[in-house]
Amino acid sequence: MSGPPRRDGALPRPPEEDPTDEEYVRAYATGYEEGVRSALREVLGHAARGHTTQELRMLAESRLARLSEEVDLKRRSLLAPPRRPAWGALLRPPTSARAWLSPVGPTPPPAAIRVGPGRSVLVREERPARALEILRANVADFPRVAVVSLHPPSVPGLAAENLVEISPTGGGDALGAALPTPGEISGRLRAPTELAGGALVYVDALEFLATEHTLEMTLRFVNWLVTQVHDTGSALVVSFDPRSLDLKDASRLERAFQSVL
Repeated sequence: MSGPPRRDGALPRPPEEDPTDEEYVRAYATGYEEGVRSALREVLGHAARGHTTQELRMLAESRLARLSEEVDLKRRSLLAPPRRPAWGALLRPPTSARAWLSPVGPTPPPAAIRVGPGRSVLVREERPARALEILRANVADFPRVAVVSLHPPSVPGLAAENLVEISPTGGGDALGAALPTPGEISGRLRAPTELAGGALVYVDALEFLATEHTLEMTLRFVNWLVTQVHDTGSALVVSFDPRSLDLKDASRLERAFQSVL
């Protein structure tokens, strides 16, 4: 039906299709589908947890009771105006501009890590570098230093009589060209660590000890050394290459230390 004739005798025009109708129907259908999917997923989830039929019924009734509130909350969130960005973000210049406006100057070096009495630090690195920096930055805090290394590093500012080197040729060692065993190293470290003021102990030979002896013996030595420096007010810095052990054994080693860098 085209409707009653107009007073001027012309037939009325057929109603034009609202272009928003299709959009509205599509949105409604999408929402309906998502709602059904969500409800079925929830039922399947409850069933998978072993709920009885009576429990499922109670859960469904509880959800139905608050469904209107959830729908209204969703409607209001969709109709809410978009949040405006904070004025601070708008007024703050971009990163490049901040860098340009910042005063130009050298980047200050990172602060040296302090190793106090009783502390133990493990430094994960392929070659001794950062551990040496920590060693040299803390030399003045201890009356003596003990070094366990295949290639002992220089320790500036320390008198020779206050340095104990445990190495293949260090300190006139009669053991020849072989690094002492973990047990022998423990005996050599007792004296400097138990003297007044303790000692700063530096070790970068764990990989060698674990290879030449057993890993278990090396781990026992590490645990003894960590306990020794703690009880005597000494300190311990160890440089360790994480590639030398698998993940499980490296984790066992790390747990012995108070700090791992």
